[in-house]
Amino acid sequence: MHLLNLGILAHVDAGKTSLTERLLHSAGVIDEIGSVDAGSTRTDTLALERQRGITIKAAVVSFPVGDTTVNLIDTPGHPDFIAEVERVLGVLDGAVLVVSAVEGVQAQTRVLMRILRRLRIPTLIFVNKLDRRGARYDEVVAAVTERLTASVIPMGTATGLGTPAAGFTPGPGPETPGAPGALDVLTRHDDELLAAYVDGTAHPARLRAALAAQTRQARVHPVYAGSAVTGAGVDALVDGITELLPPAAGDPDGPVSGTVFKVERGPAGEKVAYARLFSGTLRTRDRIPFGAAGQEGKVTAINVFDGGTDVRGDAVPAGRIARLWGLGDIRIGDSIGVPRATPGHHFAPPTLETVVVPGPGTDRGALHLALTQLAEQDPLIGLRHDEIRRETSVSLYGEVQKEVVQATLAADYGLDVGFRETTPLCVERPAGSGSAVEFNGKEPNPFLATVGLRVDPAPAGSGVGFRLEVELGSMPYAFFKAVEDTVRETLGQGLHGWQVTDCTVTMTRSGYSPRQSHAHQGFDKSMSSTGQDFRGLTPLVLVEALRRAGTLVHEPMHRFRVEAPADTLGALLPVLAGQRAVPGTTENRGRLCVLEGVVPAARVHTLEQQLPGLTRGEGEWESSFDHYAPVLHGAVPERSRTDHNPLNRKEYLLSVTRRVGS
Repeated sequence: MHLLNLGILAHVDAGKTSLTERLLHSAGVIDEIGSVDAGSTRTDTLALERQRGITIKAAVVSFPVGDTTVNLIDTPGHPDFIAEVERVLGVLDGAVLVVSAVEGVQAQTRVLMRILRRLRIPTLIFVNKLDRRGARYDEVVAAVTERLTASVIPMGTATGLGTPAAGFTPGPGPETPGAPGALDVLTRHDDELLAAYVDGTAHPARLRAALAAQTRQARVHPVYAGSAVTGAGVDALVDGITELLPPAAGDPDGPVSGTVFKVERGPAGEKVAYARLFSGTLRTRDRIPFGAAGQEGKVTAINVFDGGTDVRGDAVPAGRIARLWGLGDIRIGDSIGVPRATPGHHFAPPTLETVVVPGPGTDRGALHLALTQLAEQDPLIGLRHDEIRRETSVSLYGEVQKEVVQATLAADYGLDVGFRETTPLCVERPAGSGSAVEFNGKEPNPFLATVGLRVDPAPAGSGVGFRLEVELGSMPYAFFKAVEDTVRETLGQGLHGWQVTDCTVTMTRSGYSPRQSHAHQGFDKSMSSTGQDFRGLTPLVLVEALRRAGTLVHEPMHRFRVEAPADTLGALLPVLAGQRAVPGTTENRGRLCVLEGVVPAARVHTLEQQLPGLTRGEGEWESSFDHYAPVLHGAVPERSRTDHNPLNRKEYLLSVTRRVGS
């Protein structure tokens, strides 16, 4: 039996979940098709998903098609939940990208297709909603060719558009206007096929074999169409899934290697990990290393997806997806067994932040615990706890995600919360170079340690580097490690409270007091350096070096693309300028105008809300994180500190040292 781990992706409301229901019904897994509007779908299990009619968490269901078992993963379409999509991409063998026949190619469709192509994930395209009024097929295929990829091959013809009788007839039909023919697309990537065509030997079987081979290599993308509601075209899509997408690969006798892409809590509060196994066979009661730190855990139970649900099993072989119990410290993104080489994040991290405000009667301790558990399920939602102000901040992708956090806390934990205004997550970068040093035994240093540090700017995107200009053997390695670890921790809050990045920190001086003891007595800590001395002194030296270097606060910037009627440009441009958007290029396409540029991330939500009114509802907005830019206008954004504040030496020493100097 073959296995196929399949992802369904689309812009919000294109019909992904409805297509999932139809596929399950066609396979006999469910007797009645659920409705997104009625909240009765199989994959939207969260109360908020049923209430809002959108997918928030990736869901896995399984169904058989002939001799193939398909693990189907329904993913969110709203950009606020792009982290869920990111996790799924690493475990897929193939994907179906759903495009609405009414709305056509939308902003999120373009984002997803770019990622799928970059990762070379074999992808079929399904034009959904042929039965809806205003449905188009030829125009949508032409738009896919123009805006997503030119390597598309229509797999049939659509009839009865906009009526309940709309259908899709598989097989070669008249070439779609605006889209190249199948032979043209296939011969771009296959010189032998081109030669066979010239010789007149490119028979249909050879074309079909070339189509399957190039689809599995993610070179071409077959296009199907139909309606998830009526079932039209779904059988043809299923045939394409099983014939054209590659089955799961992996050696069940090899070393165990897998990836966790989802973590949830069971009824008793226990962690349950969703994992794809790429190699080996994992069995109940196996002890297995996981995570970057190489922790080890014992698998106490395994559920394998099969026949529309997950069933208890003794083992999970390579290629399959399973739910695992017993790995208490597991996190999303952790490797299981032998780590795989992964391309890392495919989407930018969150660029917004908000403070969670407890409602009347809400216990702060319970709230912190609940937020910690939510962060376990979504590590891209970072938590920041301020002990002094007793506040917790969460990082987000957008406003809808804030609503989801609020509703989840209310429904799952019984906690009433609100939020402060969303603010951008800035970073700091050194403006120049700066050095500082404090010597062991010299005032005002109260620590038994010598630390000298220099901070230098580094190229954008390089992160934080740490180097030594002192001999590694000049003091115990543990002290060097304490300095490096503390440097990286301290850079989490720069002169203005933001994370400092894109810099190199060099240790220029080092020194310590060797182990001392009194006669006939043991080790005397008051006379000998410890790791705590280096951990205590390093923040003071580092912030002084940062002071001398200076830092510039940079705000997150989005690259945007607006497509709107050309006659609305006069109203649109002043609004963009008022939100500090900087247009770059303008292109006229008939009655439409395409405008691209950059805009501060903090202004994106406002522009998204204003766009429909400015463009008669015809405008289309697409944006994503692009870079950080210096804050040049207005007050420099400040962020409250949550550490012991090494910027205030007296306050810091009162908080952390056991030897406060005079």
